[in-house]
Amino acid sequence: MEYNKEIVNRLKRIEGQVRGSIRLLEEQEECKSVVTQLSAIRSAVDRTIALVVSKNLEQCLISDLQEGRETSQAVNDAVELLVKSRK
Repeated sequence: MEYNKEIVNRLKRIEGQVRGSIRLLEEQEECKSVVTQLSAIRSAVDRTIALVVSKNLEQCLISDLQEGRETSQAVNDAVELLVKSRK
């Protein structure tokens, strides 16, 4: 699968958020600040997962349609990935 710059940039932002969270812990910041930052990280990861799955689905559907194959398996695989990511 071809990953675009948008996905890489999202992961770099998440990496920065993780570093910020570590800094909050090292500086003994309030629980609320730490949890707020961790929640933002989780949300960013969830959005990135959705983007990766949607881009993959898009590429699979295009390929399947061009090859004259059934697309239902690609859709099912995408749904399974999203469900798995929420466990």
